[in-house]
Amino acid sequence: MKNQQTSSARKENVTQGWWIISARGIPLGRLAARVASVLRGKHKPSYTPHVDTGDFVIVTDASEVVLTGDKLRQKIYYRASTRPGHLKEQQYVHFLAEAPTKVIIKAVKGMLPHNALGRKMLKKLKVYAGSEHRHEAQEPKALSM
Repeated sequence: MKNQQTSSARKENVTQGWWIISARGIPLGRLAARVASVLRGKHKPSYTPHVDTGDFVIVTDASEVVLTGDKLRQKIYYRASTRPGHLKEQQYVHFLAEAPTKVIIKAVKGMLPHNALGRKMLKKLKVYAGSEHRHEAQEPKALSM
């Protein structure tokens, strides 16, 4: 019988590619789940949970992401300082109008590990409100949904 061993990726041996996806007409949750999966490296056979095996992801057209149902008015984003009574709330409509890139970053951040490795993975996410980006030199491949 052949001895089979599971290989574990090492950070020295990881090669990171570049992917691009347009958020036009895609529901926010589905987009964030797909992007988080690629940032973690789960699409690769060499995926290892404790090593950053993921790729860089460029998201364009962030201002045209959609929400299903009536979430456009009902979904509320909260932020708070440590001061009593300083809880701020904002409807998704206004949050999207003010900062469309932050909407996607916040959704993807919630789907990554909440530790130092997750923060490192989030730095590989590049989000742009329009269709223009500045990463043509990396020759990104199209990411399918």
